[in-house]
Amino acid sequence: MPPLTSLLPPALLPIVLLFASNVFMTFAWYGHLKHKSTPLLIAILASWSIALFEYCLAVPANRYGSAVYSTAQLKTMQEVITLIVFAGFSVLWLKEPLHWNHLVGFAFIAAGAYFIFHRW
Repeated sequence: MPPLTSLLPPALLPIVLLFASNVFMTFAWYGHLKHKSTPLLIAILASWSIALFEYCLAVPANRYGSAVYSTAQLKTMQEVITLIVFAGFSVLWLKEPLHWNHLVGFAFIAAGAYFIFHRW
């Protein structure tokens, strides 16, 4: 199997890895909320198990991404991706609607991301 760095362009690879890692992390943090009758210790152990896969994707995402992006850009990218993944997770998995105020807040965060990536 070819190395990850040869599969995708260097600027795209960390984005794909961060999206994948965020899916795992969102399930690790919030997936158990759909199963509140499960004992807390089991939820913690399951979350840790899921989070291991998240780290296996997030660490390479940041390592490869640091060759293309600044750490401020990587962190900003992580936060925006987290919101996108969480919004989908909230609606699809938890069946919680997004309201206008959530969308406005997300828009402000996206505006902040614009300033992080914009070169003056």
